[in-house]
Amino acid sequence: MAKLPSTLGALKKSGHKSKSIKEELRQNLINNLSDGVNSFEGIHGYDSTVIPQLERAILSKHNINLLGLRGQAKTRLARLMIGLLDEYMPVVEGSEINDDPLSPLSTYAKEQIAIHGDKTPIAWVHRDDRFYEKLATPDVTISDLIGDIDPIKAANLKLSYADERVIHFGMIPRANRSIFVINELPDLQARIQVALFNILEEGDIQIRGFKLRLPLDLQFVFTANPEDYTNRGSIVTPLKDRIGSQILTHYPKDLETAKTITSQEATGQEDRKVKIHIPELAKTLVEQIGFEARTSEYVDVKSGISARMSITAYENLLSTAEHRCLMNGDKETIVRFSDIVGMIPSITGKVELVYEGEQEGANFVAEKLIGAAAKTLFLNQFPKIEKLKHEDESDPYETLLAWFFEESNFELYDDFTNKEYADALNKVSPLEDIIGQHASNTEPQDVLFMKEFILWALVEFEKLDKNRIENGLNFSDKYNAYLSGLN
Repeated sequence: MAKLPSTLGALKKSGHKSKSIKEELRQNLINNLSDGVNSFEGIHGYDSTVIPQLERAILSKHNINLLGLRGQAKTRLARLMIGLLDEYMPVVEGSEINDDPLSPLSTYAKEQIAIHGDKTPIAWVHRDDRFYEKLATPDVTISDLIGDIDPIKAANLKLSYADERVIHFGMIPRANRSIFVINELPDLQARIQVALFNILEEGDIQIRGFKLRLPLDLQFVFTANPEDYTNRGSIVTPLKDRIGSQILTHYPKDLETAKTITSQEATGQEDRKVKIHIPELAKTLVEQIGFEARTSEYVDVKSGISARMSITAYENLLSTAEHRCLMNGDKETIVRFSDIVGMIPSITGKVELVYEGEQEGANFVAEKLIGAAAKTLFLNQFPKIEKLKHEDESDPYETLLAWFFEESNFELYDDFTNKEYADALNKVSPLEDIIGQHASNTEPQDVLFMKEFILWALVEFEKLDKNRIENGLNFSDKYNAYLSGLN
């Protein structure tokens, strides 16, 4: 990298020209679009919806409001805008508000240039340091965001409170020429929002009655949850009117996109102490649970089901398999369907329940979501299970159900070694025929998972009975289970 100018005179000789942050973002986006470069790498599912709208907002030099439920990559999108900034930005050295050397705002910067002229020292700020973020909460004050009068500074410098130099700048002035993100904007008190309106519209700030003309250069990105408009607060109309583009975000619309996001975001997958094979069906099941939660009668869908639920559930799924291997001394394993139970803590902590869900309990709801996901995926591949059928109509599961009627007792223990687990499932010979007829494309290493998946699905369709025993699960025929209950 060429040496950057270190004085104002050298900066002028280099031909550097000032431009606003919005012009900077616009020009670099134009370059990326012309060169076919993806400015929002790592964002999936928004290619034809959110990203084109965001790019058009940047081209229009708009302040932006990203409106959507939690876990829809709103803050991630804002952070990726950093990549559209120039790599380095010149500032007057020592400036608190990133003063442009060619167009200074603060008294400090103007004095430095008046004293030193072309020898004024110049510092360079990397684009990574031009991103500021604040979570809006009801206790955020004008002082936090804009600033306040500093009586100690006034006393030390022997200045009156009417002098600009006694102001202690808040986050927004210090973010001059940067991207400033305010998350959950409706949580901000109305009077604070009005102060933001002044900055956006008038370019001035007011602190304790002291009005300061300070045309700050900022790219504002706001985020908000639609529910916040009624539950906790609202965006004041004058501020909303000055936000150039409001862009609606959304959850992944298909399982493949959701799986791509989870695979990308899940952490700690490279340092596992054992080798774990994850069947594709297991990955799909993790995402299907999230899809089921977004339509569940027990879940407050208005609060949103964050993508983080699938990510942490996937991590817990692998950790459950790893934990079992470490306890058994195995060096490798495949994920088992019973490992899915290990995801429950990740589910219960990520869903908001309605009254009916609260009455049933978080664990019950998590188990219902797992069961609903299993039923949905089962019907994608296997014949529909009919409660009633004609006399001349064959039942594809009849042989399997007969096997359980005769055996009456089949157990899968949590601490089964790989061999014990395989031996147990392979004893249920009708499972081979069902897979051969309806899931013949199952990979050999995924067959055991598929066998257990079928058993769990038949439980959900009330064809088999499943009970938790001390250290595992017992599967049995429904009729036998009924008779046992009578006895």
